[in-house]
Amino acid sequence: MEDLLLKLVYCEGLSIVGKWKVLKVALKLEYTKFSVEELVKITNYQGKKGILQTSWQGLQLEELKEKLSHQKALSFYSSDYPETLKNSHYPPLFLFYEGNINWLNYPSLAVVGARDATPYANQVLQRIVPRLVEKNQVIVSGLAKGVDRFSHELALRSGGKTIGVIGCGLDICYPREVSDLFLEMKQNHLVLSEYPLNTPIKRHHFPMRNRIIAGISDGTCVIEAKERSGSLITAQLALEAGKEVFAIPGEILSGQSNGCHHLIQDGAKCVYRMEDILEDLPKY
Repeated sequence: MEDLLLKLVYCEGLSIVGKWKVLKVALKLEYTKFSVEELVKITNYQGKKGILQTSWQGLQLEELKEKLSHQKALSFYSSDYPETLKNSHYPPLFLFYEGNINWLNYPSLAVVGARDATPYANQVLQRIVPRLVEKNQVIVSGLAKGVDRFSHELALRSGGKTIGVIGCGLDICYPREVSDLFLEMKQNHLVLSEYPLNTPIKRHHFPMRNRIIAGISDGTCVIEAKERSGSLITAQLALEAGKEVFAIPGEILSGQSNGCHHLIQDGAKCVYRMEDILEDLPKY
């Protein structure tokens, strides 16, 4: 079944939902050698058939295994694959990584928020991240600008552990502003992606990576999220997984924290002191 996983990872044209449909049929029928026509039928494929056909028929297993041999990866069936991620919606078929994979075994909190973070967000992070590190929490975020970057950097400066989840291959750094941080984390901490090397940056990959951030973390803390924010996707996925969601309130005039305020109204825990987070983390 891992051979099929590998082909699906490299197959162009199918979404993660479609790939899981194929995998479930394969498990049920104990059959893996699907034709393009069978893939179309199983997934109710609505895209350009030529893209799927060219990709699927061009995938040679020996070549794929050669590519995999040059990458660090956990398949869905690996014993080290995170159990909490395995139980999330449409988990990655493979987790590609650089750094210390053991970081996944530590208590962790996702800290996410605005890319255009204000000085207020930075001040909040300076107050909470070092305290989380003191309590042996791994800081998880998305290696983007703003809150993500500040969270990772503060974890490093505080002597803690941090995990970044990205939406492209691990040989690509996006945005360029975090290149030094990206290299440091790949060498001494942990960077994850569900995409193999040479996978380019695509807009829809970034909301998809949010489910991994939520899936590997014990809880999610949102700082400065507007009403339409990728951070809210992460928070919603965490809620659906039965995990704790925390929101930092902000000022009400600019709309910079409206997403956080809505989260609080919907039941996320309002955080104004460190204990508000620590007392509800399951492994604290």
